[in-house]
Amino acid sequence: MKKLIGYSSAVAVAALFTGCVGPMGPVGAAGGVVYTDVSGPVLATSNSGATKMGEATSTGIICVATGDSSIKTAAANGGITKIQHVDYHVTSVLGLYVKTTVTVYGE
Repeated sequence: MKKLIGYSSAVAVAALFTGCVGPMGPVGAAGGVVYTDVSGPVLATSNSGATKMGEATSTGIICVATGDSSIKTAAANGGITKIQHVDYHVTSVLGLYVKTTVTVYGE
């Protein structure tokens, strides 16, 4: 019985830690428990011609997340005023490390 309680406690603590920083893709990316590496679209407009690209990144490590992965920041980083489309990329390892990158394409 003591082993069962010990194992249950260890699993509960692990679940708490992996829930601290989860994949936070702009459209709720599919995430794996052990490893996630997904990309996808956020939006597209009727603007044509993507001659510029800008990126913005946020990172989370063990319950602490920092950065600005907003579309506004990514567009500013690329000098973009007319957005054509936006993509995202999320990488997560055990939910303890998460990196989200938003990429904006346009003019």
